[in-house]
Amino acid sequence: MESKNNSKNLTSHHLSVNNTKNPYTSTTTPGSSEIDENGLSSTMITLGTNGIHNTMREIPSEACFAVNGVPLGVNDPGAEGNKGWESKRQFMLSVIGYSVGLGNIWRFPYLCQQNGGGAFLIPFLFMIFLEGAPLLLIELGIGQRLRTGSLGAWNSIHPAIGGIGIASTIVAFLVGLYYNVIITWCFFFLFNSFQLELPWETCPMQEVGMNKTRIPVAECGNSSETAYYWYRQALDISPSIDETGGIKWWMVLCLLLAWVVVYLIIMRGIQSSGKVVYFTALFPYVVLTIFFIRGITLKGAGSGLLHLYTPKLHKLFEVTVWLDAATQVFYSFGLAFGSLIAFGSYNKPKNDCVKDVMFITGTNAITAIYASAVIFSVLGFKATAIFDRCVNFNKMEMVSSGNFSHMDQITDEIYDKYIADNMKTNWTETFKNCSLERELNEAAAGTGLAFVVFTQAIVELPISPFWSIIFFMMLLALGIGSQIGTMEGVVSTVFEISYFNKVRKEVLTGVICGTCFFAGLIFVTGAGEYWVSLFDGYASTTGLVIIALLETVSVMYIYGHERFSQDIEYMTGYYPGIYWQVTWRFVGPIMLIGLLIGSFIVKLQKSPEYDAWNSLTGETEKRQFPGWTMAIALVMIIASIAPIIIVWIMHTCNILPPSGRPRSTSTTMRRIDTTASTRPMMEDYEVTYRGDVIPDETSDDMTEEPLRMKVPKASKTYRMEVLDC
Repeated sequence: MESKNNSKNLTSHHLSVNNTKNPYTSTTTPGSSEIDENGLSSTMITLGTNGIHNTMREIPSEACFAVNGVPLGVNDPGAEGNKGWESKRQFMLSVIGYSVGLGNIWRFPYLCQQNGGGAFLIPFLFMIFLEGAPLLLIELGIGQRLRTGSLGAWNSIHPAIGGIGIASTIVAFLVGLYYNVIITWCFFFLFNSFQLELPWETCPMQEVGMNKTRIPVAECGNSSETAYYWYRQALDISPSIDETGGIKWWMVLCLLLAWVVVYLIIMRGIQSSGKVVYFTALFPYVVLTIFFIRGITLKGAGSGLLHLYTPKLHKLFEVTVWLDAATQVFYSFGLAFGSLIAFGSYNKPKNDCVKDVMFITGTNAITAIYASAVIFSVLGFKATAIFDRCVNFNKMEMVSSGNFSHMDQITDEIYDKYIADNMKTNWTETFKNCSLERELNEAAAGTGLAFVVFTQAIVELPISPFWSIIFFMMLLALGIGSQIGTMEGVVSTVFEISYFNKVRKEVLTGVICGTCFFAGLIFVTGAGEYWVSLFDGYASTTGLVIIALLETVSVMYIYGHERFSQDIEYMTGYYPGIYWQVTWRFVGPIMLIGLLIGSFIVKLQKSPEYDAWNSLTGETEKRQFPGWTMAIALVMIIASIAPIIIVWIMHTCNILPPSGRPRSTSTTMRRIDTTASTRPMMEDYEVTYRGDVIPDETSDDMTEEPLRMKVPKASKTYRMEVLDC
């Protein structure tokens, strides 16, 4: 194996052990082989004067590693430890299921509506191709090339930046905590959809007075049926985050179910989750298509689509519009969680990751636009239905006034003129203020869209339980697909730690999911939704942007953009063009810095608030987060970036050796076939120093005591790794 470009930055070391000349300055000592009782040749390998870490880092950018003669990444029937993707389709569906999540359904349509309608597509597409695609290729490419998860990848590039992998894992853990609560809510609504009449179609009634007159509950009468069901019957929400409100047992059961489902899917890594993605990635498109076909046939669908996509070009001159577009792209791709690096590590070395990135990028963008059309076609129908009821009420009042004998006599022209003439006199006393535009503007984002606004639209549809069932099944599929990727980033990183990689993956995954369940109990209290808002606003925002910025800088300027480009050429067969070079080295970092500064400015200009439910008025009202909750938010932000600083300080102060792991007195050379998650299944080859003399790892003189190791007698090539245990 020859090399055009050798790097001194990798700590995932590989040796080609045979009786030929080694390009990594290792030499075989003639006459030092002997056959033992197991048929192995005990061969002395003397490392050159560069030292063990420097020597092993010399890995050719174009090297094709192999195990037992089978190229790495090629499924070898005899290699039980090879746990790569079963097919390219499985990989693509896993990444799409992870990237295309709930944000495409309930955040992008809202942003599009609020930020200029069709004009918002300009900054959105602009950010996708200048921010999303380049960062996506960095994560998938570095994972595929280094064949390891997030922790191992950044340690390999340079031990001083190994904290990036830890930081991304902490962020993924925090996001996984509250993201699974959204899946919990979807389970609750799904189970309650299996009724002939949806429980949020009507308000509960109460008897008042001597005659026991039945009237709607005051809280429901002041709000709406769907809002009352969401805030009072589903969440039983407390007035503020200061009042816990106790744990809601029905939500605890749904939360337990959500974590059990996630555990069963990810307990064996991609071997188990790879089967589920066929449902989680494809089923949402089936449901979206069903809703789209039904939606465009409904009265008012055109009004909804026209309201959504009518371009308001003046919005393009507002900085917040571009900031919202950059934020949406960043989070919709799931960047900086470490999950994409883990997904890429399971690919074959010769996989064309550039084509994968372009396909995933296009799918993500098209899905967001398609979902927006589906959502607003149905919301247009809902708004039109409410508007028509309002108009009919006014027409009935016109008939009751004696000016008209029948409603059929009142045409639209007559109605508009009559309302205009009487608007100033008896508008508030007699007539309602009917406005289709106002109804269309009342679309919401996040949980408000899914559990209040869209559920109200579903009630208007014939056979509403059916539409409710498939809608919440779609949300479950989207949520679980993203949660699989998020937790895979956590589990794969933890499994790379030497203290845990001897534990069975099923057991380790169970411990992690169990810990998340108990930590997530705070989200199923009366103040649970407020805690979700706090975590959503502070657990991932700042930390993820910083992590993504450091990832880009590390790959481009520490690992080297030239070396990474050669890696892409080795994996795909063609060298990355000017588009990739410019976006990687300049545009991407600049945009991330701008996003980071912009988010700080927004946070400084706007005090941290959340929507608290007022049971008296039946509406949400803005309240400021108390100081003690902001202290928790600050701890989450610090926790997401502190590992980066700590590991860098430890390396600078020589607390960590060049390998990025704590110093020890023994070194193991281990043959590996795939990623860190399969190492315990591989056979170990121990390397010892004669006379129990451990040379200083920082010394360049390693010639006094050569290394001994046992290798098979037959001339075979093995992929090996040097670990400090």
